[in-house]
Amino acid sequence: MSSILGNSINDLKASIGKHGGLAQTNRFAIYMQPPAASLLNLDLQGSVVAALSGNFKVGNLINDPRDMTLLCESCTLPGRQITTIDYQSVRQSIKIPYGYFNEDVTFTYLLTQDYYVKKIFDKWVDAVIDTKNYRARYQNEYATDVVIQQLDKQNLPVYGVKLLKAYPVSVNEITLNNSEENSPQKLSVTMTFEDFVIEGAVTSAISSVKTAIGGIKNLGLDNLTSGFKSLF
Repeated sequence: MSSILGNSINDLKASIGKHGGLAQTNRFAIYMQPPAASLLNLDLQGSVVAALSGNFKVGNLINDPRDMTLLCESCTLPGRQITTIDYQSVRQSIKIPYGYFNEDVTFTYLLTQDYYVKKIFDKWVDAVIDTKNYRARYQNEYATDVVIQQLDKQNLPVYGVKLLKAYPVSVNEITLNNSEENSPQKLSVTMTFEDFVIEGAVTSAISSVKTAIGGIKNLGLDNLTSGFKSLF
């Protein structure tokens, strides 16, 4: 006599198959546009070094926002915890919810030889806190929305989270080690945010497009003009 809940491997396979298979950890996408990024790459020292080493290309003068997605090795979907207080009326103590808090998210990036991602986050941190004058800037100068998606095997979103007004709070140290000659260099970044919303497949796809369009706007003529001015 079989259990009503199922107790065989075939029942498990049928249940997984009914829901489209198991979600894969390596199927994800992120969409973000750091406010410090601009269409014009103003890292002249890096361009000179690239030219001397023979690695300079005209494309190096353009910061492609898609690189922030392609170079992301891993990330986390945010968790949310309900905050409670203990209340006891007659017998046992019970927990009464009164709010919630969100857990920060962590991104791990592969570093290229020009340290592109590291320089982007260095500028982003400076946009949050002016380290030279020790002043905090306004939130609209550094906060941006970030979309994280779980993808299926066809690379279509099945679940999405939009981080609202996100910005980095920790750009972790980088370890240099003579004993790891062939190990790629990586950078871990922790970001906080004001809140997050859970999005369905269609909604998340629309959000990613809007985020990309917003990034294009950030790479507008104003940034390009100011970038040229700072060269002289």
